Amino acid sequence: MRLVPSPEQDGFAAVLHRLLSDVDVGATADRWALGDAAPGRAVWSRLAEAGVCGLAVPACWGGLGGAPSDLVLAAEELGHHALPGPVAESVAAVPTLLTAVGDDRLRSTWLPELAAGRTVATLAAPPWLPYATDAHAADLVLFAGRDAVRLARVGPAHTSMDPARRLFEVFPGDTLAAGADTAAVVARALDMGVLVCAAQLLGAGRALLETAVAYAQTRHQFGRAIGQFQAVQHRLADVAVALEFARPLLYAAAVALTRDPHDANTVASTGNDPHEANVVASTGDDRQDAARDVSAAKVACADAANRAARAALQVHGAIGYTREHGLGRWLTRVRVLTLAWGTPTEHRARVAAALGRR
Repeated sequence: MRLVPSPEQDGFAAVLHRLLSDVDVGATADRWALGDAAPGRAVWSRLAEAGVCGLAVPACWGGLGGAPSDLVLAAEELGHHALPGPVAESVAAVPTLLTAVGDDRLRSTWLPELAAGRTVATLAAPPWLPYATDAHAADLVLFAGRDAVRLARVGPAHTSMDPARRLFEVFPGDTLAAGADTAAVVARALDMGVLVCAAQLLGAGRALLETAVAYAQTRHQFGRAIGQFQAVQHRLADVAVALEFARPLLYAAAVALTRDPHDANTVASTGNDPHEANVVASTGDDRQDAARDVSAAKVACADAANRAARAALQVHGAIGYTREHGLGRWLTRVRVLTLAWGTPTEHRARVAAALGRR
């Protein structure tokens, strides 16, 4: 358990950065916004080849069985490039759910497909996730309630402030798992989704800072690059500090989730034998600490990313509002991810409740 990435993880992040840099993610997002998911699914397949889609899938079902910290590193790069699609749902939350609920037939049907990138999944889980993101491009849509996980029927679509994101009403269908133990599994899956969403926000904030710094070095006023003005320097320095302060909270949340690999009494397939099952019990304090740390990370990453968004827009001026420039792709992504997977108010309330129990 580490609060900083290992050399192997840094190498993995660098591979993903090169992969996504070679893809025209902006054009892919534009096609996704128009309802054409084919280019995005092609990128998804390449990410699967790199191992991203199998990070939360156990090795016995074709995945890598990675740790939450691995998911954080991958999700930060996906957020850095503003990749469209239900990232937190398909890469983290749904694999977590399917690993711990249902039977081997269910797992063997979906988990290898998710790991291989042939299946993209999304999820609705009120109240934090009242709608399923990008259900039009998903092969598997789930509805997670407090005591049951069900297949979902897709209903009407709603637009989002992010053009490359659609929200769909869904209705519960056939039950995959139900019972008292299911609530703990759903809570775990939602925390994994929140963690990945927070990592995407951190990556988007980093991209906005990099874009603002680069523009400040080339834009001139009064015969000087605007990056030489102290007011601009201080503004961007504040963003860099906010991002660096948020990162340890994100890694600490990943460590907290690693300490609690499964919620109490949850049965999940582990190891290389898909029929071998372990019951892993964790204390209530562990689960509460993990939930608190995940919420703290979401709040910190959202605050830092929004600070980056405001600074980047101010540095760019009016050109930052134009669609041609492309800055809006990150601006709108930060806004919607801030509100997704629980609002800042909801996460602050969870942190406060956890601290009040001490």
